[in-house]
Amino acid sequence: MIKIYGIKNCDTMKKAMKWMDENGLDFQFHDYRKAGLDGDLLKSWVTEFGLEKVLNKRGTTWQKLPDDIKDKTDENSAIKLMLENPAMIKRPVFNFEGMTYIGFSKKDQEIIENKLLK
Repeated sequence: MIKIYGIKNCDTMKKAMKWMDENGLDFQFHDYRKAGLDGDLLKSWVTEFGLEKVLNKRGTTWQKLPDDIKDKTDENSAIKLMLENPAMIKRPVFNFEGMTYIGFSKKDQEIIENKLLK
């Protein structure tokens, strides 16, 4: 089963879920804004992909933070911030066949498509 983590009203999430539906792929959606996210799971994403791939610095939640907080953010404080403000986590996060993928750019989509639509 494919599990997709994200936020329901995110445009990228909507595109990803529409793409999954169009390709007849069953998935389970986990809205981490509503259902929360396990800290250990988030830490594993940061360990595997790096903070820059997981932390959404382009979003308004990050942009609205005071500069002194942004400037002092390290991995541990960023994880805490993301757990408190799930919109700071890049999305979507796909998990299937023991693998995790973050994002839905054209490149990401091609990778996921090659894995799922063999």
